[in-house]
Amino acid sequence: MDITTESIKALREKCGAGIMDCRAALIETNGNLEKAVALLKERGCAKAAKKADRVTAQGLVETYIHNGGRLGAMVELNCETDFVARTEEFRLLARDIAMQITAMNPLYIQADQIPNGAVLPEDEIVCLVDQTFIKDPSKTIKDLIVEVIARTGENIRISRFVRFELGVYPE
Repeated sequence: MDITTESIKALREKCGAGIMDCRAALIETNGNLEKAVALLKERGCAKAAKKADRVTAQGLVETYIHNGGRLGAMVELNCETDFVARTEEFRLLARDIAMQITAMNPLYIQADQIPNGAVLPEDEIVCLVDQTFIKDPSKTIKDLIVEVIARTGENIRISRFVRFELGVYPE
C-alpha cells in the first residue's frame, strides 16, 4: 500500500506523533487512519510505562485562576530535564492540568494515595489522573500525560497540587 504525505500529515495532526512513527503505523494498519491512531496510542502507553521509573527532578509550577480571582489551582509538574520543562508543550500541559484541578476539584493525584478507610463521594472521580479531560471528553488526564511522554521521550509526573476557593477552608 502506498502511504501519502497527506495521510501522514492527517495522522500527525490527530495524535502528534513523529513522522516516521505515523508512517510506520499507517503501513502496519494498511492506511486505516483510525486503527493507526489506536496503534500509536497503544505504543505511547508502552513508551510511558518504560519511562515510569525515571527520576523527574525538573519541571515547573503552574497556576490557573478562574471566576474573577475567586477560584484557582497550583500544580507542580515534573519531568526529567529542564529542556523539556521549558517547552511550550510542557507548559500547556501544566496549564491544562491546573485548569482541570480548578474545574473538577480532585482530592488525590492517583488511587494509591487514597488512605485506607477514606469515605469518598460516590458520584465523583476523586483521582486527578482518572478524570475525563475537560477540554476533550475522549481522554483522561492520564491519556493526556502519556501523549506528551510519547512526544517528548521523557517521564512526566504530577507531584502535588492545591486548589483554592475564596471563602472555603480545609477542615
